[in-house]
Amino acid sequence: MSLRYCVLVLLTGLFLFACENSGTNGSSSNKPKARGSLGEILLVIDSAKYAGPVGDALKEVFEASIPGIIRDESMFYTRKVDPRKLTRILKMANNMVYVTTFDDQKPGSRNINSQFTPESIDMSRSDSTLFMLRNNDEFAIGQEVLYLFGQNEEELIRNLKSNKTQLQNLFINRERERLAKALFNRKSGEASTKSQEKFGITLNLPASYQLAMEEENFLWFRQPTPRTDKPDISLFFYQTDYTDEAQLFPENIIEFRNEITKTRIFGDPAKKESYIVTERLEPPVFKNTQIDGKYTVEMRGAWKTNNLSMGGSFLSYTIVDEEQGKIFYTEGFVYYPNEAHRSSLREIETILNATSFEKNAEEN
Repeated sequence: MSLRYCVLVLLTGLFLFACENSGTNGSSSNKPKARGSLGEILLVIDSAKYAGPVGDALKEVFEASIPGIIRDESMFYTRKVDPRKLTRILKMANNMVYVTTFDDQKPGSRNINSQFTPESIDMSRSDSTLFMLRNNDEFAIGQEVLYLFGQNEEELIRNLKSNKTQLQNLFINRERERLAKALFNRKSGEASTKSQEKFGITLNLPASYQLAMEEENFLWFRQPTPRTDKPDISLFFYQTDYTDEAQLFPENIIEFRNEITKTRIFGDPAKKESYIVTERLEPPVFKNTQIDGKYTVEMRGAWKTNNLSMGGSFLSYTIVDEEQGKIFYTEGFVYYPNEAHRSSLREIETILNATSFEKNAEEN
């Protein structure tokens, strides 16, 4: 699609160029489906530019470490390709990021720059905050294509650094959308029924998760028959009264988590000293967010068994339901020794963020 159909729009606090789907050049139905591994981003950039300061800035954005876990893992897996070597197969990638500066006369950058009209370049020149062009489904259905550009490297690097979180969130949200379609193709009716009866909320869990334990204010779901070649993912849910804002302080959330797991979740149920605790060597990382419109504190960290026989990563959300006077603690933790946890944590994130509260569901 020609960039002549691009219009300027305001999106998530950033000025972007967004391409309209003109319907020319073949309908969407004729395009292949995008493909690629979860969390993979194809960077299309001149090799010399990638080897310099721009490449370093891109790594800070897309190869930043996942917060809260002990073993270093990058937020995304990036593959670099020179635009002159971009094949039809590579153009089917789920996520593509083109990177260039308009003053660069190297062959790879000139290849990307030729796709911009003089009007687009003039627009960027008149406002240095315009540095992104987003074009979904450009070569394949379900694809996210992003163009990052500037008049020179200094300008581009400045925009990359100041918009790091927004760029990360763009691809995180797209990954969650794709993953949700696969995960929720078949939902667990048991999880939905149990959560409505016990908590008055709806848990959206894939059918692969089965109930492992149930108590008055507690549910634990786990994928059955874990194998060494697959991550062992557990999801558990706990509800208690909301009495004080201090319950949401980071240290109190950690202690709350440890209280829940100490008498319920064990590395080996036959060994009561193997209960799960929060790893303090690498302190958990917190941030405020929302789930289904309710104030939520996210916690990412590492867990271990008290007898040090097992360990892994976890992601939790402490959700405040002020109308009901309740706090709802929801967590997913993964055991997958010596393997990457990135995909497992993204799955947990997608599932837990799909939690819906009954009143909100009725209003909708």
